[in-house]
Amino acid sequence: MKILVTGAAGFIGFHLIKRLIEEGNEVIGIDVINEYYDVNLKYGRLTELGIKHFDIEYGKLLTSQKLTGFSFMKLDIEDLVELQKLFVSSNFDKVCNLAAQAGVRYSLTNPHAYAKSNINGFLNILEMSRHHGIKHLVYASSSSVYGLNKDQPFSTTHNVDHPVSLYAASKKSNELMAHTYSHLFNIPSTGLRFFTVYGPWGRPDMALFLFTKAIIENQPIEVFNNGEMWRDFTYVGDIAEGIARVLDKIPSGVDESTKLTPDISTAPHKVYNIGNNSPVKLTDFIGEIEKQLGRKAIRTLLPLQQGDVPSTYADVSDLIRDVNYKPQTSIDSGIHSFIEWYKTFYNL
Repeated sequence: MKILVTGAAGFIGFHLIKRLIEEGNEVIGIDVINEYYDVNLKYGRLTELGIKHFDIEYGKLLTSQKLTGFSFMKLDIEDLVELQKLFVSSNFDKVCNLAAQAGVRYSLTNPHAYAKSNINGFLNILEMSRHHGIKHLVYASSSSVYGLNKDQPFSTTHNVDHPVSLYAASKKSNELMAHTYSHLFNIPSTGLRFFTVYGPWGRPDMALFLFTKAIIENQPIEVFNNGEMWRDFTYVGDIAEGIARVLDKIPSGVDESTKLTPDISTAPHKVYNIGNNSPVKLTDFIGEIEKQLGRKAIRTLLPLQQGDVPSTYADVSDLIRDVNYKPQTSIDSGIHSFIEWYKTFYNL
C-alpha cells in the first residue's frame, strides 16, 4: 500500500514509519518540524530513517538513504495548496494523521497553536481524503478526551463531553469532524486514543524524558498531585504495532436496516483505545527509573496542574476483539529501552 504519515519527524510517526516499511509498504512522511521542542531530536529521527538533515527544504520530496520505500517532505498540513499538490501527485491508498500540536500544559499558554494545527490542519486532511479516494484515514486522538471521568477503565462507550484542557477539546473535535466526514462522504476513518506513550526517541516534554534527564544531572524533578497520579503508560513500539494493525482494519459502518439502537452511527467510523490496560502509580514509575539509573531523584511535590487528570486506564477490549492485539510491554522493559537510547543519543 502507499501510505501518507503526517508528523513523520515526531515520536510516534518515526516508530510507525519503521513498522510500515518492514511490512513492505511505500510510505511518504511529512512534517513541518516546528520548534515546540528541540528540532535536533526531530532531525535525529529523520536521520535514523535515512533522510539527511541538510537536504531538507520546504516542499522538496527526499528519498531515504536507508529505508527502501520511504520518502520525506517538509510540509505543513495547514498549507492546503501544497498538501493538494502532494495528494494529486502521490495517489495514496491510506493516510495516518499524527501531525498535531501536542501537550496539555502548553495549551494553557499557547491556545492558538492547537486551533491552527489540530483543527484547521486536520480539516485539510479530511478534505484531501474526501477528494482523493482515500481507502482508510487513521488519526491520532488521545486519552485526554476522557477528562475527569471516574468510571474506569476508560471505555470508548463512555461519555467524553467534558474535556478539561484545550488539547483534549481539540482531540474530541477531531473525532467529531472525522465522524461527520465519514457520514457525509463515506470516508472510512478510525480514531486512536493513545495512553501516555513512552519509549526511545521520546518527546523531551514528557515524564520519562524529563525525569531521566533531571536524575542524571542531579536536578530536582516536579512530581504533580504529590505523586498520587496513575498513568496507563504505553510503550511506543506497542502503539506503532496497534496503528499498523488498525490501518488494515477498514471500518464498514452499520447497515441502517440492521442496527439495534437509535444511537449507533451508521457511518464507517471507529474509535479505539490503545493503552497498556495496566495503570502504574507515578511514584512507582519514578522508582523504576531510579533503579535502572542507580541513583535517587530529588523530588519536588506539587499540586495537580490545571488541565491534568489524576488517573488514566484503558479498556482495550474493542482492540482485542477487532484486530486481535493488546499492548503488553512491561514498564521495566520499556524504561530500560528508553534509558539505553538516551545514553547513546546524548553520548553519556
